[in-house]
Parts: sequence; C-alpha cells; structure tokens
Amino acid sequence: MSNIMVVDLPALTRTVPGMREDLRSDHAGEAGAVMIYRGILARSRDPGVRRFAIDHLKTEQQHLKIMEELVPEGARSLLLPMWRVAGWMTGYLPALVGPRAVYATIAAVERFVVTHYQDQICKLTADGSEGALRATLEACQADEAHHRDEATALYGQPPGKLLRLWLALVGLGSRYAVLAARRL
Repeated sequence: MSNIMVVDLPALTRTVPGMREDLRSDHAGEAGAVMIYRGILARSRDPGVRRFAIDHLKTEQQHLKIMEELVPEGARSLLLPMWRVAGWMTGYLPALVGPRAVYATIAAVERFVVTHYQDQICKLTADGSEGALRATLEACQADEAHHRDEATALYGQPPGKLLRLWLALVGLGSRYAVLAARRL
C-alpha cells in the first residue's frame, strides 16, 4: 500500500461534513485492528493462524501509521484504551476456540470495515485534497477486502449457532464502536 497523505486536512474537514469524525473512527478502528491480531498471536499456536495474523498485523500497523498521520493526537478518540482492549479480546477469544472461529471473526470484522470505508469514499471527489484522501481510503479498503476474502476462504462451511451468535456480537460491537468513536 502506498502512503498517500492529505495536504490540507483542516480545510478538507470543513468542506466534507462528518469527515473529522469519520477519520477519528478510522484511527480508533485501526488501533483496534492491530490489537485483534495481537490477541490472536497471544493465544493461537496454530502455524496457519499465526502466519495469517502476522501478515495481516503488518498491514494493520501500516494503516494505523497512516491514520496517526491524518488524525492529530488531540483529535483522536478519547476511548482508545477501550478500543485496544476490545480489539485484543476480539482476537484472543476466538483463538481460544480455534482457527475456524478466528477466520470467521476476521471475515465479519472486515465485512463491516469495507462498508465503513465505502461510506466515507462516497463522500469524496477524486480530485484535489479530497482525491488524495479518497485514494488513501480506497487503498486501505482494498487491503481490508483482501483480508475479508482470505479469511472467508479459510473458515469454510457456514458457522454453527454459537459462532453465529459471536459474529452477530462482533458486528453489533463494531457498529457501536464507530458511533462512539465518532463522538468521543
């Protein structure tokens, strides 16, 4: 992924309603994503899961670095400690169950993230400072779509009742996390 930066973020956030809040939620989400993979690595001993988590962790760390450059420290979510803990638990808990639960969880999270990025991309034009941010978000979205597709291919058959319940909780938690990060 290339490191595309926005030149005049303050002006951009004045002209695109809600963009400051969107980027704050993106930063919080990428901080949580890094912790998801750290949670997986803290528990899983499965070589395939570990390889998957290590590869994806590198990408999420790149995304977090980009978001840290885009979102000044004073404009970041006040709930970052909570997002880190929630992320770690979102990785650790399915790793207790096994590879299939890990992959299903990642697929569910990434489905949400791809849509979340798309909502923001639709607000931006392809030219000027909006174009630079749009290209950055599109690049992050493409990485997340790749993570989703890889995880989906790895978890195989449809989830059972307990895993479906967990995935619904993950989806609900993701939606509420974005709402909270946009505000605090």
